[in-house]
Amino acid sequence: MRLIHTHLKDEPLNQDDLTDLALLRLDMIAAISIKGMLPDRIYVAYLLPGGEGKPYEVLAPQSFHSFRFDFLPSVRAIEEEMERRNLISQDDLRERAILISASARPRYEQEESIEELSELAGSADLLVLGSIIQRLKEINPRYLMGTGKLKGLIIDALTKGATLLIFDQDLSPSQMKAITELTELKVIDRSQLILDIFARRAHSRDGKVQVELAQLKYRLPRLSGKGTAMSRLTGGIGGRGPGEMKLEIDRRRVRDRIHLLERELKKLSGARKQRKHRRIEKGIPIVSIIGYTNAGKSTLLNNLTNSRTFTEKRMFATLDTASRRLRFPKEREVIITDTVGFIRDLPKDLMTAFRSTLEELEDADLLIHLVDASSDRFEQHIESVERLLNELGLSGKHRLLVFNKIDRVPREEINNLCHRYRAIAVSAKDNRTFLPLLEAIEEYLWNDKLAKAMG
Repeated sequence: MRLIHTHLKDEPLNQDDLTDLALLRLDMIAAISIKGMLPDRIYVAYLLPGGEGKPYEVLAPQSFHSFRFDFLPSVRAIEEEMERRNLISQDDLRERAILISASARPRYEQEESIEELSELAGSADLLVLGSIIQRLKEINPRYLMGTGKLKGLIIDALTKGATLLIFDQDLSPSQMKAITELTELKVIDRSQLILDIFARRAHSRDGKVQVELAQLKYRLPRLSGKGTAMSRLTGGIGGRGPGEMKLEIDRRRVRDRIHLLERELKKLSGARKQRKHRRIEKGIPIVSIIGYTNAGKSTLLNNLTNSRTFTEKRMFATLDTASRRLRFPKEREVIITDTVGFIRDLPKDLMTAFRSTLEELEDADLLIHLVDASSDRFEQHIESVERLLNELGLSGKHRLLVFNKIDRVPREEINNLCHRYRAIAVSAKDNRTFLPLLEAIEEYLWNDKLAKAMG
């Protein structure tokens, strides 16, 4: 693909020409200068295989009449070199993503956030080719960052063979549209990535309805149309002229689907209330395991109750709430539930959709707040979970803080953490470490409650 154009003065290729060469993935661009009424000199640049330097090579200006360049063999050689440098297997059909953080936050916060975004991308089966952090003095309301920086970023992504750009910041509908218009690469933000992971992981009817509802609410303001060219003409009184535009039809269908899902969600909520009523009648205490995603909640549930809930070492491996019975001595029983993992900056639409599920935590007599002690960000994880509990109005619930994955942390460090946070330490994979946790559950559910009842 070659772009040949004229410069009415004797001007070399300008930055716009070179940006178009890289951004549009042209093989070559040429500008012919005009002297009098005849062509004079020719300026040529062509793409280079990806590397640390510039993505293109600019040739020295030559006389138009004596210029010779063997185009096809040169382009084939460049393409072969590009394929040789591309180490990604042709059999690997995964999307190839570049992660982008552009905000005014301190750099260390951006680095922590983009590291978590990389884990989310891995959970969505994406191949991460690299990440870019831009610390901005001010946010560009149209493109999030300056157009020059954005174009350079897109060129870098194209050079690396990326197919997807993932922004760590939530993009407004107008920003999403503006950035998408600059590139043919797919563009998504953090919320959209989390919604996609939830859509993959939801298996129960409850979970599927909640995820679809959140996705539709997210997409509704981002629908864009093609103007009156896509309008539908209708006949009859009041129907002449441009009819209902396709965009409006799409929006109406989405709204109708949202209303239908909201009604279904209410029915499912009613079924949960009936189950709750039966549990209250039987007087069986309920213990809910909460915590940041990938803290090991499902593994702990499995090994406490000898069950086989699906587990996987990735974020949001399980979404559907699982409940199991746990028997204590003296014929005592509790119901233990595993909830969806928490995460900071959870999309608002997703939070709203899952509120009905998370409201089941209101029925719990005790919350086990499980924390991954091996994570460098465990303090932020604790804060994020506490913040979400406050938003759900559950800050008054009694919580038992439990540090998990102690097999990956030095013993002295674990002892200090337990002393500092008044917590219990376990390894969810080793049931020999469960005794202090079981004793703490039993003491709260029966001894403390009995003492309160008698006092």
